[in-house]
Amino acid sequence: MSYRLVFRHVLTRIEPERAHGLAAALLGRLPAAPLRRLLGARDPALRTEALGLTFPSPLGVAAGVDKDATWFEGLGALGFGFVEIGTVTARAQPGNERPRIERFPEQRALLNWMGFPNAGAEAVAPRLARERSTIVGVNVGKSKDAPLEEAVADYRASVRLLAAHADYLALNVSSPNTPGLRSLQAIEALDALVAGVQEELAALGLRVPLLVKIAPDLADEDVDAVADLALRRGLDGLIATNTTTARGALRSRLRAPDAPAGVSGPPLAPRSLEVLRRLRARVGDRLVLVSAGGISGAEDAWERLQAGATLLQAYTGFVYGGPLWAWKVNRELARRRRAAL
Repeated sequence: MSYRLVFRHVLTRIEPERAHGLAAALLGRLPAAPLRRLLGARDPALRTEALGLTFPSPLGVAAGVDKDATWFEGLGALGFGFVEIGTVTARAQPGNERPRIERFPEQRALLNWMGFPNAGAEAVAPRLARERSTIVGVNVGKSKDAPLEEAVADYRASVRLLAAHADYLALNVSSPNTPGLRSLQAIEALDALVAGVQEELAALGLRVPLLVKIAPDLADEDVDAVADLALRRGLDGLIATNTTTARGALRSRLRAPDAPAGVSGPPLAPRSLEVLRRLRARVGDRLVLVSAGGISGAEDAWERLQAGATLLQAYTGFVYGGPLWAWKVNRELARRRRAAL
């Protein structure tokens, strides 16, 4: 039976977050080494040099899939070139009340208002400290109960615990699900946050690549301003984009159309691609750009690479595509890269 039939007739009968948890538990228990030999990214045509690392594939897993760093090795074994875990906050928190995910199978889209549920930086750090085969980025966000005026200290507390175990760090200032978080994208606030985290890394004596994840809902002039700040502050890259608060054609079908939630999947793709192209035109080759949002298959992945993405991240495409999705995308990307030589 194909994954599409399993999804339609079995998984859609299970509450989305529970289905996610079952997948995590199953993959987390499977031996990663033999799975990696079968499905792992090994084609030399996929190798990508970025952030001082060699990625076995440019296709990675976006933050939100492995929130607590419990199954990144299994995800890497499925063919993903890297996994961004989190979002992790300084203090453990339950997130918003469940249910907090809606599926829209016809559009292959999701709506979520998770609110950064996670075990907290102190619990996640030792899970990352173990020997691993997968490149792991760490996505850090603001604790819900931390006032905005204490946001820099809150991020620094997470970085202090996690940075030594991260292949790169991503500052999440763009989730729509934590009250006030997106205000940190304002240039003055973002400048203070980046400066504070850079000071923390310097105090720790660490050189860890630092990126910022931005929203698709920024105005074009604000995208430009963030790009300029990234260059001025010496950031290593930008992740574009997070989920969108725009509802579009989904609005009439939502249980709570005005909830502070984010749409992912194909409805997000046009704006995510537009932001990527704008950023690449603005920064040239001076920053690594990680494209996320609406990558549903190899065609989308190739389009993002051609538009200037260095690396790619998927979430919703993987949910609807199933366990062989990354392997299939990798196979087509490798073919296209060889043909382009």
